[in-house]
Amino acid sequence: MNPMELTRARPGEAFTVTFDGRPLPALPGQTIAAALWSAGVTAWRSTRGTGAPRGVFCGIGVCFDCLVTVDGRPNRRACLVPVRPGQLIRSQEGTGHDND
Repeated sequence: MNPMELTRARPGEAFTVTFDGRPLPALPGQTIAAALWSAGVTAWRSTRGTGAPRGVFCGIGVCFDCLVTVDGRPNRRACLVPVRPGQLIRSQEGTGHDND
């Protein structure tokens, strides 16, 4: 059984955010990381030096593997930042360098 069925939870209406130029659906109450995962995106940052892909590691804001640029602001932890309608989310290279 779906956990939302058990709790009778009804999420609000879906909205759209943009990730690296493509529209993605999101739901109220999700973090950016949850919205990306829901859309099948599991990595959105590459490490400094080796360029290894990164996404969520700890999921609670302790590490910095999930960094993204949100509305032009780099170094936002995707696991902590709530997703908002119309956000422009971009992947990052290393720590703080937007992928323009």
